[in-house]
Amino acid sequence: MKKMLLALVAIACSATFCIAAESHNDKQTKEDVARHRAMAAAHEAAAKCLESGKKEDVCNKELLTACKGLAIGKFCGMKHEH
Repeated sequence: MKKMLLALVAIACSATFCIAAESHNDKQTKEDVARHRAMAAAHEAAAKCLESGKKEDVCNKELLTACKGLAIGKFCGMKHEH
């Protein structure tokens, strides 16, 4: 579980730097960074939800709610294999 959490945080941080490297103006860059931080926080909450013993469906529903308007798809812009 800790490995999954670390992977999620690493991907979110990596994505932040990749997005920031694109040619955006300062305002767009700041908005992208804030969006990625919000997605990372939502994924952190999903990881804690799973650690607490809740079912994956419940945690995914909470993730979907937390990410509404932030990312594409029901997995907050990220999907991994099981």
